[in-house]
Amino acid sequence: MNTTQQHDEATECLTEKLRALGVAEARAAFVLGSGLGPFADRLQNATRIPYAELAGMPTSGVPGHEGQLVLGEIEGRLLVVQQGRVHFYEGWSARQVTRCVRSFANLGIDLLMLTNAAGGMDPSWELPTLMRITDHINLQGRPPLNRGEASQACPYDSELGELMDRSAQKVGVELQRGIYMGLFGPTYETPAEVRMASWAGASAVGMSTVAEATVARSAGMRVAAVSAITNPAAGISKTPLNHAEVVEAGRALASRFCILLEAFVETAVEPNP
Repeated sequence: MNTTQQHDEATECLTEKLRALGVAEARAAFVLGSGLGPFADRLQNATRIPYAELAGMPTSGVPGHEGQLVLGEIEGRLLVVQQGRVHFYEGWSARQVTRCVRSFANLGIDLLMLTNAAGGMDPSWELPTLMRITDHINLQGRPPLNRGEASQACPYDSELGELMDRSAQKVGVELQRGIYMGLFGPTYETPAEVRMASWAGASAVGMSTVAEATVARSAGMRVAAVSAITNPAAGISKTPLNHAEVVEAGRALASRFCILLEAFVETAVEPNP
């Protein structure tokens, strides 16, 4: 069995495990980034499954990524939430980083909401703040799609983006808009890399999201994404940045973040019958 067949088998195994747990009934899937796990605690009638109990599910060792799948409801809408993700810089391949998203698509889940913690590059923004991702620039050096999988010009659904904007206005949460640049990591960006990103039109930089968004859109899912802009990009900040500060800043944003996502769910996701 070659590597591709092994990955396909692992994805199928995970898909069937999730199906047995009732995940196929979910109306939307969420992936929570560093320090943003508290949204999963808002779910009603929640069932929590540690990744270690899901055959084929990669597990992150990065602080701020709890490593469990949560199945629960918000206002009668069943959601499946990845409370923590894996990253390329941990040594995982593109197939492993996107395995759970591929399983969600295989189960027929239509909507994927991606979140992350990122560094901001717009000096006019008061941090911390939230940013809706309108497009991305992929500098992660790992092609997320397999041979024969169709690539889309922009993975992020404009209609979902408009619904998120309206949700933010409705609940009074400030929501910026901008382009996300995905870097490999784990080192933070240098001043020269920040200048390059700014020149290319990026408003935020991070180390995730790009592969998941690309694969989900290729599989026919509608994709929305929001960054918690926890700090200035490392090349802008006058003091050294560390991951613990990013996680803490993400938690400081948690209330606004949860309010926005709950409003978005009620606006964009159909209730279960």
